[in-house]
Order: sequence, then C-alpha cells, then structure tokens
Amino acid sequence: MTRQAPSSISPEIIDEIGGFFANPLGYVLYAFDWGHGELEGQSGPDVWQREVLNELGKGSLTPNKALRIAAVSGHGVGKSTLCAWIILWAMSTRKNLSGIVTANTKTQIETKTWRELSLWHKRAINAAWFKWTATKFYHIAEPETWFVAAVPWSKDRAEAFAGQHNRDVLVLYDEASAVDDIIWDNSEGAMTTPGAIWCAFGNPTRNTGRFRECFGRFKHRWITHQIDSRDAKMANKSQLQEWIDDYGEDSDFARVRVRGVFPRAGSNQFIPGDLVEDARSRKPAGHGPVILAVDVARFGDDQTVLLTRQGDKVKVIDRYRGLDTMQTAGKVSEAMDEIEPAACFIDGVGVGGGVVDRLRQLGYRVTDVNAGATPIDEKKYYNLRAEMWGKMRDWLKMGCLPDDQELADDLIAPEYGFDGKNRIQLEKKERMKERGLASPDAGDALALTFASPVRIGKGRKLKYDNRGRV
Repeated sequence: MTRQAPSSISPEIIDEIGGFFANPLGYVLYAFDWGHGELEGQSGPDVWQREVLNELGKGSLTPNKALRIAAVSGHGVGKSTLCAWIILWAMSTRKNLSGIVTANTKTQIETKTWRELSLWHKRAINAAWFKWTATKFYHIAEPETWFVAAVPWSKDRAEAFAGQHNRDVLVLYDEASAVDDIIWDNSEGAMTTPGAIWCAFGNPTRNTGRFRECFGRFKHRWITHQIDSRDAKMANKSQLQEWIDDYGEDSDFARVRVRGVFPRAGSNQFIPGDLVEDARSRKPAGHGPVILAVDVARFGDDQTVLLTRQGDKVKVIDRYRGLDTMQTAGKVSEAMDEIEPAACFIDGVGVGGGVVDRLRQLGYRVTDVNAGATPIDEKKYYNLRAEMWGKMRDWLKMGCLPDDQELADDLIAPEYGFDGKNRIQLEKKERMKERGLASPDAGDALALTFASPVRIGKGRKLKYDNRGRV
C-alpha cells in the first residue's frame, strides 16, 4: 500500500527518526515508500550508495572527529540522489544543523543537485518538517539556525565557505573535481567543528587539484570510494558500452565517464600522471654521479627543497619553510659536506642568488641556474625552465621516483602551451597559484638536476670555472 507523507508527524515517527542519528542507511530505507508510487520497482539505495551511507553512520559514532568521505565515479551512478539523501538525513537527525552545498557550476547545483533534493524532500515521511526554496532548505520551526544552503562557488566569494560554528556542520560538494582549490581551503575551517561532515562526490575530470588529492596526497584524511558505472544499477549500460566500443576501455574518455578513474593527463598537462606512477613503481639502480639540486623558496607558503639524483635514483633530502638565505646556505653546505656531490645546481633567481653568493663565499662550488635563460634547444623550448622540465619528462620514462606523494603531485601539476614561435612554454608559478595549486618546489628541484650535463665518473669532484659554472 502506498504511504503518504503526513502533514504532521506523530511522536512515534519523531522517535523513530531520532534513532537514525548514526544510521543514514536506516533513515533512507525508513523515510521513503520504496516499491510504491513514484518508487515502484525500486528497493532502495544501490550497493555503492549503501557503502557510503554506512561509512557516514560509522563516522557519526565518533563525534569528536570530523568525517571526510570522497567518492569518484563514472556517469549516471546516482551521485546527486545520494547528496539529497545525506542532506535529508542530516537535517532530520541533527538539531540546528548548519550546512552548505555546492557543485562544479551554478547550473549543476540548480538543475541537478538542488532539484534532486526537492524531489526526495516531497517523498520523505517527514517532509512537513522542512521547506525547500531555490537557495535554502530549512526547518520550518527554526529557519534561521537549522538549514542547508545552496551556494554556487566563486573565488571572489570564497569566504562563504569558511568555518561554520554550529554544533553540527555539513559540507557537501557535488561534481567536486571542478570546484576550485581555494574553496576547498576555505571549507577546511568547518572541519574544526567536532563531528563535522564533509562529502565530496564527482567524476574524475581533472587529475590535479584537491579532489584528485583526496585519493592521493591527502588520502589519509579521507574515506574514499571508486565506482565503475557498469556496476551501478542506475547507469545506462548500453551507452557505457558504446563509449567503450568507440574510444577503448583504457582511453581517458572511458576512464572518466565509465570507470571512474582519473585521466592520465589533462588537456594541457605537461607530465602525464601514468608516467609518474610508472616511475614510482620501479626500483632504482643508482649508478652515476650524485647531483644535488636546491630550489629556494621565494614566498611564505613555498618550500626550499634539497634533492639529489644519481642516475635513475631520486632522493628528497629535506624541505624547509621560513629560512632566510643564510640559514638556507647553511643547510646546503651541510648537505654538500655529507654527500660530496659531483654537482650542485641552485635556482639563483631572486632570493636564491643570496644563497649562491654565500656558498661561494664559503668556498663551495655551486652552479647558479637561471630558469629564464636561453635554452640549448631554442627552437623547441621557450626558456631553460621548459627545457629542464622537458628533459625530466623524457627521463621519467626510465627513471625511478621515491614514494613521495608531494613530489608526484608537483610533477603532474604544471600545464603548458606554445609561444608565437611554437616553442613549449611551461605554466608560470603565479598562474598555478591562481588555479589554487602550490608552487611545484620539489618538481622544480628535480628539474634542476637536468640543467646541464654532468660528465664525470662516480665519486669525483666536479671542476668549475672561476664564475662557478660547470
């Protein structure tokens, strides 16, 4: 028999729903009239949706810790539907919940995410508790303090996603891959609230950015799920098979839209992710001269990185923040005394010049590298930085990388283009920061090891001219 959502809620139903505080799956199964009316032929959430709901329930049992869940998938698996269920469950079980929901575009949040909430709100057994508007979903009794707001993100209004201070907080991203990193950074403030919940769902359209890092650099903070659309009961299986037939199962097109796997490379990405992952999986031999490279931090949030490469082997010695040029020179001199490298390449542009000068004053032979200088191959590369990164990209086909996620992220972050002479031009660090990415300090350090050939036998000292050049 079809069940109608009552205009008023009995005490029994209030008690029942109150018992679902740590059981979102139980709420979803209870609140909707599965198998009847609009839900005829439907038995409840899909397997992957149940898994996410159960993870939310488990996390709710540890209220002193913020809960982060990220799910990446192909198309048509029911992400927006799951968003609606989570909102309804959280609003129904947490008095004076403060929530914010966003998506990759204003159209997405208005026509899919928020519209889906409207549909499921009408179907819920406790629909009479709440009111839905185009921008706000709130409890009728306490509209000013108990609500979830739909907010299209904007870098100009990133403060709207800053920390919220209610006892219960919900942050939800639908199609999270395209949400700018600055919005992610501001949402971090909400996670200082004990028991806060942050859910990020989306297709893997970009293999850089914070959504990608939920499954890499910051995986230790997130409970992650990966869903192949072919395993989802809601997906259009015939369409998925057409895509596989047309593009191939391992194509980036199918990886993103069918398999829920991040693409190998963005359209303008200089170093593909699979090239980096292959290098991380190899075991190095480590033959040849040891080359020390130093990328000197220029800004407060950048890092000074000391790194060595010996043939196919790379080692990040250390990363430092907040050091002045004298302190940095001291760290480099200590490393040179210990390692006795065949060459030491330092990015001498800007504050790095002070490090170079101090080390030479102390009697160390170092090479000052100007990344903006003319490259050897002037027809192919715009400047020396692009050439160093190009040589590093070629080296990655046989080289080995350490288990260092930050280095891996640095290598795949920069994009590239071409100048008026059709030469490769690497994205500037300032532009990367505008995209919400950190300066690729470790990546630049590794690239420095390709600044100039080091033709010397293992263990011998490198000869420099009186200007400190190789």
